[in-house]
Amino acid sequence: MKILIVDPGCSGVDGSILLASLIDLTGEPRALDPLAGAIRDLGICREFRYEAERVGAGEEVAATLLSITAREEGAMAGDDFQEACMAVADDVGLSPGARDRVSSVLGDLTAVSFRPAETIFSVVGTMFLLDRAEFFEGTIVAMPPALGATITRTDCGDIPGPAPTTLAILARHRFPFASVPAEADLTTPVGAALLAAITERSISLYPAMTPARVGYGIRPSGEPTGLLRVMEGESLPPGEDRVVMLETNLDDTSGEVIGYTIERLFAEGAADVFVTPALGKKNRPVSVVSVMAAAADENRLIRILMEETGTLGVRVREFRKVVADRRKETVPVSVGGREYPIRVKTASANGRPVAEKPEYDDLAAIARNRGIPLRLVGDEVRLCLSERRRERTAREGGAGGGCPPDLPSAANTARDG
Repeated sequence: MKILIVDPGCSGVDGSILLASLIDLTGEPRALDPLAGAIRDLGICREFRYEAERVGAGEEVAATLLSITAREEGAMAGDDFQEACMAVADDVGLSPGARDRVSSVLGDLTAVSFRPAETIFSVVGTMFLLDRAEFFEGTIVAMPPALGATITRTDCGDIPGPAPTTLAILARHRFPFASVPAEADLTTPVGAALLAAITERSISLYPAMTPARVGYGIRPSGEPTGLLRVMEGESLPPGEDRVVMLETNLDDTSGEVIGYTIERLFAEGAADVFVTPALGKKNRPVSVVSVMAAAADENRLIRILMEETGTLGVRVREFRKVVADRRKETVPVSVGGREYPIRVKTASANGRPVAEKPEYDDLAAIARNRGIPLRLVGDEVRLCLSERRRERTAREGGAGGGCPPDLPSAANTARDG
């Protein structure tokens, strides 16, 4: 599946730099000519044109600089602006999904002052390029955008920090942001609304993918610096994933607290949790709690670790995980002359079975029902599964295999002895 990552962690995001980065990624500097023509046809500008120029941004990086020239006739009322924007979206042939995203952005900008032609170009242009490259059919994710810090004048005094309107849009979508020491608004309301509309979620680490191409957008000289990076890639093949390992050392936490923390971590989506005894500072015994989880669950599980254990720090490592294809089915097995339904998990790699495991709860229920040890029930069930596998292989014309056919019944041995 196609993946697009938008990384405004240093640059922030506004409409022009996002559009510039997408032009750089796709390598089509004149792709937006139909959009520019549709804006001119609206009659709201005496002049409208754009230029996308590739410029050097250092020894190893080149980026696209987008310049927009618009001589507008005057301000537009909110309803007129929305109508004009949707008319242009229809003119350039946006898909229904892309058109809905334009509408979502407009809903966020109802209380924002903007330049109509430039905003239409940024909003519809972003959707046009993403639609054209079929990114909406894949996955689009983003790193938290840098906001910067300026002074906002109010009737009750000055407000330092991120612009209130930008914060309001991010809060409406519960979209996280990053802070950088920049005395400028790196992320604008239009940029925040676009980011929320096009992305499925925010991420703190790049997802598992095979990179295909990278694009960079840059602002004109005199405006806030920083490159906006976008990267296209393909998701890993089925069975491969990248997960995170969270670890923390506990030297003054009771076993009861650790046990309760483990329960909460599993309940909140941890794939695995284990505790390793070790020696810490000054040879004190410590418990190393390790949590394996999907990257998307990282922040939530870190919060639980800190809340429940009081730890002051959690180590985070990302690694590649390869898993076998798994399927579950319920099969009948005979134990002690009586048939029971058993849930069985079968794992395979490259189309070949590698493991077959009966569900513990089902084995335990049979052991209680029959009054025999669990290990003997497990032996009997595995014999039945082996016989079933051998019969299936024979029907399909393959070589026989599995457990020897004449082993005694473990359940009968326990009962008769």
